Amino acid sequence: MNYFNNFIVVDDDKINNKLCRLNIEAVYPDACVETFTDPKEGLDHIVAKYDGANVTENAILLLDIAMPEIDAWDFLEAFDKFSDRVKQRVKIYILSSSVNKSDMQRAHDNQYVEYYLIKPLTKESIHLMVHVLHRRLGIIEN
Repeated sequence: MNYFNNFIVVDDDKINNKLCRLNIEAVYPDACVETFTDPKEGLDHIVAKYDGANVTENAILLLDIAMPEIDAWDFLEAFDKFSDRVKQRVKIYILSSSVNKSDMQRAHDNQYVEYYLIKPLTKESIHLMVHVLHRRLGIIEN
């Protein structure tokens, strides 16, 4: 069972979003994968879907760094203002082509970033993300 059956991809690159969707659905065919090329739309979606008092779903968010208007760091600042409910339900991974050590360190230092992944997203990294989150939360996998 995958406790994180919802995936959100926020990246201005439509091709990367498509590749992410294909790989996630190959690993988790029943997953709900939502992609956004506009980070503002991604932020709005997160609040709309994960801020309700009766929400029980969780999501893994794959966030690109370099995007026009709102980059990952601006996105994370906006995320910081969300309710604790949202912060508990949405787990963020940076998914970037940047191998810049300062980007990696900045992501590592951010309390909301679970891990820094280098593009492209692979089936192995999807398994690893979910497995690590399950272990961290004490969820037993079958």
